[in-house]
Amino acid sequence: MRRLWLVFAQVVTVTLGVLFVISLVKPDWLATRSSVVAIQESPQAIPVGTLPAAGRASYREAAQKAVPSVVNISATKEVRRRSPMLDDPAFRRFFGDRFNVPETQQSLGSGVIVSREGFILTNDHVVDGVTEIRVTLNDGRTVPGKIVGSDPETDLAVVRISAPGLTPVTFGQSDQLKVGDVVLAIGDPFSVGQTVTMGIVSALGREIGAANPYGSFIQTDAAINPGNSGGALIDAAGNLVGINTLIFSRSGGYQGIGFAIPVSLAKKVMEEIIETGAVTRGWFGVEVANITPELAESLALSGTRGAIVGGIERGSPAERAGIRLGDVIVKVGERSVPDMNATLNAIADIPPGKTVAVSVLRRNQEVGLSVTVGKRRPRAGGEE
Repeated sequence: MRRLWLVFAQVVTVTLGVLFVISLVKPDWLATRSSVVAIQESPQAIPVGTLPAAGRASYREAAQKAVPSVVNISATKEVRRRSPMLDDPAFRRFFGDRFNVPETQQSLGSGVIVSREGFILTNDHVVDGVTEIRVTLNDGRTVPGKIVGSDPETDLAVVRISAPGLTPVTFGQSDQLKVGDVVLAIGDPFSVGQTVTMGIVSALGREIGAANPYGSFIQTDAAINPGNSGGALIDAAGNLVGINTLIFSRSGGYQGIGFAIPVSLAKKVMEEIIETGAVTRGWFGVEVANITPELAESLALSGTRGAIVGGIERGSPAERAGIRLGDVIVKVGERSVPDMNATLNAIADIPPGKTVAVSVLRRNQEVGLSVTVGKRRPRAGGEE
């Protein structure tokens, strides 16, 4: 019996030793990946600001890992071209708008394969109003695509294709990005073919008016041009950290400022679209704005935290709950809300029909209210 125990102890010791060595040399062998609809995720944060192995200033391994997951999207859109003859009032009086001529246009953009089942994440403005979608894979195959659903509020959409041998992207950790981290933008600018550009994270948490009321953008100087929309922004390890969406330009071309939707938001929206076909958000029926230091001083507020109520829709949940113009929303449910975006997101995350506690500052006194949340209708940013 003693000999058996001795053998058992030796086997356990050797096994633990082997596991310890693997954890140091090949930790990815032990990692487990969580998946929703067969989505691949990076198991841990990766130091994206460091150079590749052996100190070479090359990111070919990152590009090779992500490039097969990025596709070109060609969408056919029918628009009506206005005849110049309609500028003549007499002509328009007799013939009306019958000379508005239908015209077919091609909308070009990019997308990212997110699962082997054929789901592709892209921008809503790439596929909005289209009649036909053609998806060209990295290996040259072209297949038809179908819109699963879209969310204009975040400018995200999901397209699905049916094709074997798809390579889904690995999702990274956009919440752990830092200014100065190296990123690569992959897409099909100007339809010249798939292109990889390199830059850094120039800024985080950029808010651009009504462009995306439910999130904030990653700003990068990696070249993003027309046709890159919906393409991948990846880190130095080849993991997806954003969906390229906007550029700031006075000429229409690249001028060093591009914006991407963080993958943390994109993944959340994508999963809801795949599950239900759309995104459902809670609604209060209020217009809110950030509190500037000047506004806080003029209203004798003690600080700038929260979002000030500048408008209330008649008959809305907010009106029924007793929210007033000039109230400052500082807490929704259990979430403290430091600004407008946080307030919009907190409200949007509440299921319609649920009653939630809301704290507002009224004449610098905190007041507790209960709001029965409604269902949001798509509209301009700054309203909930």
